[in-house]
Amino acid sequence: MGEIKHNKMKIREVTVQNAVFIPAVLKFIEEGNTVTIPLKGFSMRPFLEDGRDKALLTRVGELHVGDPILALVDHKRYVLHRIVKIEGDNMTLLGDGNLRPEHCKTGDAVAAVVGFYRKGRTKLDPINGRKWKTYSWTWMHLRPIRRWLLAFYRHLWIPVFGAA
Repeated sequence: MGEIKHNKMKIREVTVQNAVFIPAVLKFIEEGNTVTIPLKGFSMRPFLEDGRDKALLTRVGELHVGDPILALVDHKRYVLHRIVKIEGDNMTLLGDGNLRPEHCKTGDAVAAVVGFYRKGRTKLDPINGRKWKTYSWTWMHLRPIRRWLLAFYRHLWIPVFGAA
């Protein structure tokens, strides 16, 4: 928890556990709203960063391989990962910064991602835009060498240039 001064107003930041925060977000989404949430964790690196970027979420529609979604895995924790495989009612998810996939049912997808606000920008990078589609296609096809690319990013790129 901390305070930020913005235009001579004090804004109080509060950190809330996902177990409390996500159900509240899902209630808004179920009411037909879109919700912007801050990203927490490093599973979507190198494109999305913890505490820096935000995701715009909406109701789940048709699910496609390559789509980023918010899903409940292991019946206990929420993850924002990309769908890498759909077989019937079973889905395989993989965070861009992860090496091991996670599994859930299609019914465990609780929110769809419309796009991301990256690097403090106010303009949305939509997932159906050319930029996101190009990045997604490229990153998904680099999976065989992802381990080395992520190691380079973590150990060399970030210390020299900071988080992309």
